[in-house]
Amino acid sequence: MDFAPYQSSPPENNRPWSPSQSNVASPRASLDNRRPYSPSQQQQQQRGGIASPPPLQHPQPQRSWQPTLPGGGYASEAGTYVSEFDTSLGIRLDYEACLAYVGLPPLGAIILLILERKSDFVRFHAWQSSLLFTVLFIIHLIFSWSTFLSWVIFIADLCLMGWLALRAYRDADTLDRFEVPVFGQIASRILDDE
Repeated sequence: MDFAPYQSSPPENNRPWSPSQSNVASPRASLDNRRPYSPSQQQQQQRGGIASPPPLQHPQPQRSWQPTLPGGGYASEAGTYVSEFDTSLGIRLDYEACLAYVGLPPLGAIILLILERKSDFVRFHAWQSSLLFTVLFIIHLIFSWSTFLSWVIFIADLCLMGWLALRAYRDADTLDRFEVPVFGQIASRILDDE
């Protein structure tokens, strides 16, 4: 190949070209017998074109409210029914409701409120946990002068966290809400206003 600045013809004229795809058979029989991904690609493959893989799909299909479904509920774009037990994070409903109480309340509950958009059951427990444990945090600050009272309140906090997490776990099957006397009613009102 000549790289002189003044050439009679461009170097592309001397370069060997690849053989066309229609004349070359693959050495692998499985490559030639692949099924197309969609009907449009099947038609393209029958016409002699090379099929490309399907486009990437969004992991969660977009959903819209369909009041005509039995019991109300959600339907995806494809028309399949989506239950009330769906969550935004992809975690089971009962585990996610327990996280509202076990995941470092009230901070974990606030993070759960930000991330969870679909499940009212989880959002209720996150609201209740954030309200309840914010007040308990203030009580901790008030009684921080006494070591004994701080430990008693801390042990009561741990027991309350475990008990509420257990109630949220058990009630997830029926979507019943266990309301702590004052804070549960406030959480329900906030959730109804959303």
